[in-house]
Amino acid sequence: MKRASPREGKNGDSMAVSGLSRNTFFLGLVSFFNDLSSEMVYPLFPTFLTEFLGAGAWFLGLVEGLADSVASLLNFFSGWISDRLRRRKGLVSGGYLLSALSRGSLAVAFTPWQALLGWFFNRVGKGIRTAPRDALIADSCRPWARGRAFGYQRSMDHSGALLGAAASSLLLAAFSLGYRTIFAVALLPIALGIVLLLWQVRERSEGEYNCDASPVLPSLNLRPFDRRFKWLLAAVFIFTLGNSSDAFLLLRARQVSGFPLALLPALWGVLHVVKAGVSIPGGVLSDRIGRRRVVFLGWGIYFLAYTGFAFFRGYALTWLLFVFYGFYYLTEGVLKAFVADVVPSELRGSAYGIYNFTISVTILPASLLMGFLWSSLGAKYAFLSGALLALLATLILALAPRSR
Repeated sequence: MKRASPREGKNGDSMAVSGLSRNTFFLGLVSFFNDLSSEMVYPLFPTFLTEFLGAGAWFLGLVEGLADSVASLLNFFSGWISDRLRRRKGLVSGGYLLSALSRGSLAVAFTPWQALLGWFFNRVGKGIRTAPRDALIADSCRPWARGRAFGYQRSMDHSGALLGAAASSLLLAAFSLGYRTIFAVALLPIALGIVLLLWQVRERSEGEYNCDASPVLPSLNLRPFDRRFKWLLAAVFIFTLGNSSDAFLLLRARQVSGFPLALLPALWGVLHVVKAGVSIPGGVLSDRIGRRRVVFLGWGIYFLAYTGFAFFRGYALTWLLFVFYGFYYLTEGVLKAFVADVVPSELRGSAYGIYNFTISVTILPASLLMGFLWSSLGAKYAFLSGALLALLATLILALAPRSR
C-alpha cells in the first residue's frame, strides 16, 4: 500500500496549512465558529433566564447540572457508537446541528421551561459530537502531527470563545440589541461552521480502520485498552479533581488583590488570549520531545501557579500569575494526542468518550471540593490542595508504563 507522504493527510488529502490535514484544518474552523456562537449566548443566558424570564437561581442550577450530566453520559456513548458504525462525520454533524438549532431556539423562548429545553439540547449536541470529532481528528493525521493537530483545534476553540464574548458585549453596548436578537445573530457563525463541515470534512474509508493486529471490538469498559491508557486516565482523574473552575481565580484576584471590578473581564480576556496562544506551540513541542514531557511541563506550571495564588497577593502579581497560569493550557491538546498514541485506531471513539467522560464527571466534585476547603480552611489551603493533586497526578503519569 502506498505510504502517504508527510505532506499528505490520513486519507491522502493534501495538507491545508502549516502541516495540518484537510479534516483537521476545517474541523478547527468549525470549532472556532461554534465557540464564537456559543460565547455570544453563554454569558447572557443566566440573566436571560433569571431576570428576563423570571426563573429562580435554583432553576439555573438545575439547567446547568442536568445539561452537563447528560452531555457527559452522551460523550461516553457517542464515541463507542462511532467505533461500532465505523463512521464519525454523521455524529459530529448531527451534534453541531442540534446545538445550533437548540441555541437558536432561545430567541423564541418565552418561559423558563422552554429555555431549559433549549439549553439542555444544546449541551446534548455537545455530548454527541465531542468524542467522534476528537477521534476524527486523530484519524486524519499522522502520529508525528497529532500534537499540532489537537493544539490547533484547542487554539481555534479558545479564539472563537474570546471573539464571541467580545461580539456579545459589542452588540449590547454599541447597538443596544436585546437578548433575542443576539441569540438569533449567534446562529450565523455556527451555520457557516456546519456548511464547512458538510462540504469540506471527509469521512474515513472503511479500510483505514484496519490495524496490523487483530481488530478489537469497541466496548463500554476499559477491558480492551492496555495499561498505558488506564494509567493516563488515572493521572487525568487525579489532576482534574484538583482543577476547579477558573472562576475561583477571579474571586481570589478580587479578594486578596483588590482587583477593580471593571478590569475583571480584561483579566479573563488575557487568560483566553494566552490559552489560544500556547495551544499550537504546546502541541508542536509534544510532537518533537514527547507528550509526557510536555504534560509534565504544563502540570508543573499549574502547580507553581496555584501555589502562587495561595501565597502571593498584589495587583501586578495577579496579572503575572494569570498570564503564567494560562501556559498550563498547552496540555489540553497534548493530552488528546496522548490518548490517540496509546489506543488502537478502531477504539479511538470509545477512548475519547471515556476520556472526556472522566474529565466531565470530575469537574463538579473538583469545584465543590475547592469551595468546601475555601469556606472551611481558607483560600490558601484550597489552592494548595489543587497544587498537591497536580503533583500527585504528575507522579502517577511518571510511573505509567511507556510501552504495550
